[in-house]
Amino acid sequence: MKDNSLYSYKGHNYLVPFVLITSLFFLWGFAHGILEVLNPHVQETFQVTKATAALVQAAVYGGYFLMALPAGWIIRRYGYRRGVVSGLLLYALGALLFIPGAYINSFYFFVFSLFVIGCGLTCLETSANPYATVLGDPRKAESRINLSQSFNGLGWIFGPLVGGQLLFSGASIALPYTIVGIVVLMVAMVFVRVPLPEIADAAEENVAESSASASTKMWNLSFVLGVVALFLYVAAQTGVNSFFINYMTEAADISKKTAANWLAFGGMGLFVIGRLSGSWMMSRVSPRRLLGVYALLASLATCFIVWGTGRMTMGAFFVVYLTESIMFPTIFSLALGQSGGHTKQASSILIMTIVGGAIAPVLMGHIADTTGSMALAFLIPLCCYLYIAAYSMKTPKSQDGV
Repeated sequence: MKDNSLYSYKGHNYLVPFVLITSLFFLWGFAHGILEVLNPHVQETFQVTKATAALVQAAVYGGYFLMALPAGWIIRRYGYRRGVVSGLLLYALGALLFIPGAYINSFYFFVFSLFVIGCGLTCLETSANPYATVLGDPRKAESRINLSQSFNGLGWIFGPLVGGQLLFSGASIALPYTIVGIVVLMVAMVFVRVPLPEIADAAEENVAESSASASTKMWNLSFVLGVVALFLYVAAQTGVNSFFINYMTEAADISKKTAANWLAFGGMGLFVIGRLSGSWMMSRVSPRRLLGVYALLASLATCFIVWGTGRMTMGAFFVVYLTESIMFPTIFSLALGQSGGHTKQASSILIMTIVGGAIAPVLMGHIADTTGSMALAFLIPLCCYLYIAAYSMKTPKSQDGV
């Protein structure tokens, strides 16, 4: 009897572990979302330039680059559950470091704390993203990870919403992070006690395959193109998020708190809707084709952001958030499908590409500082979306999934 469930495969039901893993997507979405209000907050609090304030993003996303391979080693050696627990403990540690940071009141101490959080998020993403793809029928991996990533989008809503309400109302910078640190510690205790099924990579099951041939099999052209696409997507997403508030306060003459609310409810709300609808659409439309259409729409909307004016540009931002929604999980899953079955090793490489988020905000901040135009900085995300559109055309049609 054929099993059509997203979470069942070969007689195993993975619904409970899928639900537990999906809860983690919200936690790191919140961590990233709050950065978007932390960036303009530190510009004002510490009187730093846009490029310097972008170190807020660079610290978190830089942690991804440095921690991805160690995180991959942890899950290959000890399994997905210990990878998750390691990530949660590092996440909680970094968040709670904001308590002494509030007394030290040093911008660079906060940057270090964010780096620790980034290392924890790396362990979580290296574990949870591939795990969501293997908890069920491989043919439905893209739909499954898009569903999980929808809860990541909810975190992106609550991050700027909570951060904006607290930070732009005079609350201590330590307050939201203290709350987050306590919650994350509680979640870690749950995962310490709850076992998760280990699912071996295809490469692990083939013990006769040599390590040299395995490496060659993973590093093929399709996988490399996917690595580049994921790097550029994270660069674009982080750049757009980092300077949405700056752009809207300049172009639309609204307050930072109002812009933060628009980011939370408008931008991130559409981001969540896009992921939920994207998961449904991928059961009817090829993920590869849907990615291409969305990337082209994002490119057109970003053109309007660069050359448009006034409050109308907010609509273009909303189009970008809607179309960005499926990009990370879809590119991740498509690239992982070209890794020759080396799920855990390939996941480490793909998570390293999140370092793109450390680079784009700094470049965009530098462009804005030197040209005096925030709009011109959005040429960087525009180039990223155009590459992703081209990548979707190069992805093997065997991965269409429908």
